[in-house]
Order: sequence, then structure tokens, then C-alpha cells
Amino acid sequence: MKSQIMGLRVDHRRANAPKLQEALTQHGCQIKMRIGMHEAGEACSDDGLILLQVCGEAGEAGQMLEELNGIRGVSAKLMEL
Repeated sequence: MKSQIMGLRVDHRRANAPKLQEALTQHGCQIKMRIGMHEAGEACSDDGLILLQVCGEAGEAGQMLEELNGIRGVSAKLMEL
């Protein structure tokens, strides 16, 4: 059984978060795990990374990938392990 991990680079996350969150919610049944990372503390970064473990039928991850890459400030890539 293969695992699919999707990595997202999010630029200007404060401005782009609402549209990104909407897309992730639409695909919520295909997301097993979600981890978000950004620089925090004294200098809170406006850019970040999100890692998703995705599941579902063949093609669903590709559809999600295409939709996420269509959001301004988001760059997504899919890995199969």
C-alpha cells in the first residue's frame, strides 16, 4: 500500500489562508493528517509549509493538487512513498 504525502508552500499565508482553508475543507475526507509549520516567536513569518497525508481513489489527490496549485501564493507537490 502506497502512502501519499502532499507538501504545500504558502506565501503570504495571512492573506491566502481563507481560500486555502476552504479548499482543504472541501477535500477534508481525503486528508488523514495535516501539519502546519511557520517561523514563530519574535519574528512571526508570513510564509509557511503544510504537510498532508492524503488518501482516496486514484485521481482524487491529483484533483486536490490541481485545485491547491490554482490558489494564489500556494505551491503544492505530491509524493508517493
